[in-house]
Amino acid sequence: MKRPLQRWLACLLLACAGVPAVFAATPTKPAFDTAPARAALQRLLPRWQAQITLETLDPLKGPDRFVIYGTSGHIVIAGTTPAVLLAGVETYLHEVAHVDIGWPGDSLSHLSATLPAPDAPIKSWVAVPDRYALNDTDDGYSNAYLDWPAWEHKIDLLALHGIDEVLMTVGTEEVYRRTFRDFGYDDAQMRAWIPATAHQPWWLLQNMSGFDAPLSPQQYARRVALAQKIVARLRELGITPVFPGYFGTVPPGFAAKHPGANVVPQGRWVGFTRPDWLDPRDPLYAKVAADFYRQQRALFGDSSMYKMDLLHEGGRAGNVPVADAARGVMAALQAAHPGARWVMLGWQHNPLPAVIDAVDRQRLLIVDGLSDRYDGLDREKDWHGTPYAFGSIPNFGGHTTLGANADVWLKRFAAWRSKPGSKLRGIAWMPEASGIDPAAFALFTALAWEPVPDDESAWFKSYADSRYGGIDTHAEAAWRILAETAYAMPSDGDSEPQDSLFEARPSQDVSTAASWSPRAMRYDAGHFAQAICELLQVAPALRDTSAWRHDVVDVARQTLANRARVLLPRIEAAYAAKDAARLHALDTEWLSDMALLDRLLASDPDFLLGNWLAPARAEAGNEAEAAQFAYDQRAIITVWGEREGADVGGLHDYANRELSGLVSGLYEPRWRRFFASLEQSLATGKPPEKIDWYAMEHAWAVSHEEEPATPQGDPWQLATEVTQRLGLCKP
Repeated sequence: MKRPLQRWLACLLLACAGVPAVFAATPTKPAFDTAPARAALQRLLPRWQAQITLETLDPLKGPDRFVIYGTSGHIVIAGTTPAVLLAGVETYLHEVAHVDIGWPGDSLSHLSATLPAPDAPIKSWVAVPDRYALNDTDDGYSNAYLDWPAWEHKIDLLALHGIDEVLMTVGTEEVYRRTFRDFGYDDAQMRAWIPATAHQPWWLLQNMSGFDAPLSPQQYARRVALAQKIVARLRELGITPVFPGYFGTVPPGFAAKHPGANVVPQGRWVGFTRPDWLDPRDPLYAKVAADFYRQQRALFGDSSMYKMDLLHEGGRAGNVPVADAARGVMAALQAAHPGARWVMLGWQHNPLPAVIDAVDRQRLLIVDGLSDRYDGLDREKDWHGTPYAFGSIPNFGGHTTLGANADVWLKRFAAWRSKPGSKLRGIAWMPEASGIDPAAFALFTALAWEPVPDDESAWFKSYADSRYGGIDTHAEAAWRILAETAYAMPSDGDSEPQDSLFEARPSQDVSTAASWSPRAMRYDAGHFAQAICELLQVAPALRDTSAWRHDVVDVARQTLANRARVLLPRIEAAYAAKDAARLHALDTEWLSDMALLDRLLASDPDFLLGNWLAPARAEAGNEAEAAQFAYDQRAIITVWGEREGADVGGLHDYANRELSGLVSGLYEPRWRRFFASLEQSLATGKPPEKIDWYAMEHAWAVSHEEEPATPQGDPWQLATEVTQRLGLCKP
């Protein structure tokens, strides 16, 4: 009698609270199995999960939705899918228990032994049906060697935030390998063409191939096994895996193997030769596409969404009419997966009008990467009435830089959604590397749920109240400052903050580390710096959380990094004035800041180079693979590829990041050598030494030195040292 009585009480409670009938727990046969959500609770909340009852709501009787109610120690969460149930759990933790499971950092150590009850039922439903996550580059920049437990946690976090569509590229290399064995290529040829794991996203985008290849057959098998677990878990939770589709990429020499095939060379992409493109009008294209989808289905099953971008970042159509190409791609997709949607990235000139006008636009979803970057956008006009998701790319390459255009998100999402004739039907969370900025992730994904947040200051106050496991006025003050600075950047042509000059290839007038990063501060650095003073005053009882430790290191790190933009012009002026004593003093100050930065970063596991490299070593089957994988990981965050791509293409330091071991191992030695050349120049009257930066960086990338994976030092003490060094936090 316990379960029927519980449901009867649930309906009574909800009715008394005025909750619509669609929120009442289903009294008949469950609409789906809650076991996958229960298993996630056991992973996320092992000490508390028994106090949470999961119930189903009929997904056919309304939009995705959840409701939370119950009594102390007996919390009930009802929802329309397993993932939606987990979104209800996250809302409960945030709004009722005042704790946070962030990406990264959590405050679960402050969750009370007996779960508190909500004062009244809490209900929420989706504002938009498509909740899409992950960038094409995510598998490379987030860490391409993550094992299943790490991926399992990643999926749990996406589900906690209501995501229902996840781009899943892992294992696609095996689909290509199997497909083109059927079209005349042997195993060695395919493995020579497909890059090492961290660089595969750009091969899938048709930008490059071959780098750090070949991978062993064992690595292909490991990746397939991992992908199958990922896909199975997504489906269990009611999340749609979004697979790469086939749009015509072929290995070298395809036309020679298949005389008469119309193959269009794609030229170069920032220093790399792009893979060739098979004309989708060519009868052979339909055969290759059918084989590709057959192989993909055999490995990973079917989906209803496939991601493809024709002529990405400068691809060449050659003699192929783009509209005809689009029709050929769509026809092959529909032949393999009737009714499937073609997902496209809104980026630069993509998608071309000829593409979207050539096919059934209701079978398309454009995930917009520029929603918050520019003013004057009209997506209904730009994309001729094609359904789209409001999206952001708030971080490029995995930069450890804090902030986002969050105020733009709140205002623009609401305006675009309410616009007459709006085709907005989703959100798209697409940082180039995920798991970098927990506040940005939490706020952006909140847009998809009613009631939609519309007050930035109120949202950040609520976030501060749960982030460290308790309400604290200093935490609220810190996040108010962050909301007014790093999270209040405008739509001025950029969607990420400035990166750190500590990571830049040295010069006297360098303004950015990555070639395409913002070249100046995008917020008031002085006001931002006060946030660290507030974080250091958070109650000692709340400082034992991984969330607080991560944030205090992150904010102190950013404060110190911002200081570099003040110091560098002074260094330039001292050199121009030929003031050797002042130049030496400023050089010493800069290098001392970098030494302190490395020690600060070493105090938290999220900022250790060793933890970036460890998954690659763990994935390797032998020492040769370990060396190959380590180079793959080291290269992508420094030189990226070979010399032409780094120096001519501008890819060096594209994925720069402040990690202990990277700062001390490469960034600081670069600046030390540069400063020595300036001081030597003043002493001799000769021009500064010309330094081959690529040679220095490549030597670091191929090194095999093991890096610590265990934090050292006290974050509070080291962050305090930063404030003392910068003269902050004075009474």
